[in-house]
Amino acid sequence: MATRTQFENSNDVGVFSKLTNSYCLVAIGGSENFYSAFESELYNTIPVVHASISGTRIIGRLTAGNRHGLLVPNTTTDQELQHLRNSLPDSVAIQRIEERLSALGNVIACNDYVALVHPDVDKETEEIIADVLQVEVFRQTIAGQVHPKTSVEDQEELASLLQIPLVAGTVNRGSDVIGAGLVVNDWCAFTGLDTTSTELSVVESIFKLQQMQPNAIVHEIRDALIDGSSYFEFY
Repeated sequence: MATRTQFENSNDVGVFSKLTNSYCLVAIGGSENFYSAFESELYNTIPVVHASISGTRIIGRLTAGNRHGLLVPNTTTDQELQHLRNSLPDSVAIQRIEERLSALGNVIACNDYVALVHPDVDKETEEIIADVLQVEVFRQTIAGQVHPKTSVEDQEELASLLQIPLVAGTVNRGSDVIGAGLVVNDWCAFTGLDTTSTELSVVESIFKLQQMQPNAIVHEIRDALIDGSSYFEFY
């Protein structure tokens, strides 16, 4: 499901958090309401880690990651890096990288299988992304800068490239800065308080959140095993 929340009166929850299928980072210094929104949805599923990057709270814009790994800029302090290594699952690789475009969350969009990166990202950074996040990497722009100004042709090209469905949309009552206003994994999403019901329904539909709860895999396996359900009656 999709949950509305705020970070200190800011609807840009994607600036102050990073959500994957194996961990969630939230900026330090937020309100209890902000933290409880994440912890209530992710409790006993994945760790919710309070963190800072380079002494700042804009962790969603400075980091890039998926269930396999987390990339942080070279300005991340040793103490911050150690805190992350102590808090994240052992299976998550953490890498501090040198990159001129150091706001990694602004120049890398990724899931557990593919990554889209800014065309000007260093070749060495591209190789690190592929290695640490275990993904295929594509250099790509969207809407000259997914985004409501993305043309149908661009959407079809990206959908073909990524092998996933794409849809143009907004969050926070018409904001086209999707990455700043939304974080999502396979079973839940968090958006700003201003996000409308229509915008939420688009998010839940495209990411299939209504059916992808943390235990969805168990249900899928059960459904596969009980293929001939007509032979059973449940009371």
